[in-house]
Amino acid sequence: MTDVLRLTVLGSASPYPRAGNPCSGYLVEGGGARLWMDAGSGTLGALREHVGVGRLDGIWISHLHADHCADLLTAYYGLLYADVELAAPVPLLAPPGIADRLAGFLTHGPRRSPVEDAFRIVELHDRHRAHIGGLTLTSRAVSHGMPAFGLRVETEDGACLAYSGDSAPCDALTALADGCATLLCEADLAQPSPAGTEAVHHTPEDAGTTAAAAAAHRLVVTHLGPFLEPSEAVRRAATHYTGPVEYAAPGRTFEVART
Repeated sequence: MTDVLRLTVLGSASPYPRAGNPCSGYLVEGGGARLWMDAGSGTLGALREHVGVGRLDGIWISHLHADHCADLLTAYYGLLYADVELAAPVPLLAPPGIADRLAGFLTHGPRRSPVEDAFRIVELHDRHRAHIGGLTLTSRAVSHGMPAFGLRVETEDGACLAYSGDSAPCDALTALADGCATLLCEADLAQPSPAGTEAVHHTPEDAGTTAAAAAAHRLVVTHLGPFLEPSEAVRRAATHYTGPVEYAAPGRTFEVART
């Protein structure tokens, strides 16, 4: 395992998988740790191309929409009932209510499904901080019309990745991404939200504006909706941000520099 902070895109589709592209999910490696960051539909298979689910050091979930957490259900079966030798439950950092949400789906009889045997659940809150190996994880509540979080991942030697989760532009996300080497930011919307409605996502222009306001060193756009082509999203984000802009193509690995 490398000590360099690396981000591997397991999937970046929204709101359901596309051929060759699962929903939102990423493998973050660094500081002697492996972190599964969001577990959208289809990402478990992609994850296993890099690491077995039982060898993860942690899982972090931004919010409880299925395109960001559905593969926790099949991960549960893999951890407890398959070929995985699990020494201890895998740490799962997720929004409040995740245990009952999983158990509600997985329980099919009078006995509640033992989700805590598979996952050591830690509920997130605004400004939550945790350490997994040599990684420091800071979570902030962001604007998505439901409990949702963005994440800042830092190594001891100063590499820094920020991830929007699903969020409209908001001060908390800008602060979370302040000065980061790489901002992985959703750009779901082809057009701005209609006037008078609550915004819950970024457009590509919004992603560029957030990256510029945070003074991020690089922007990677992800979670593109079905009406956006990657080249268009990159081009539009670049109209509001002067740094490098790239697309979170499935299978792509990014090295995250020190800041």
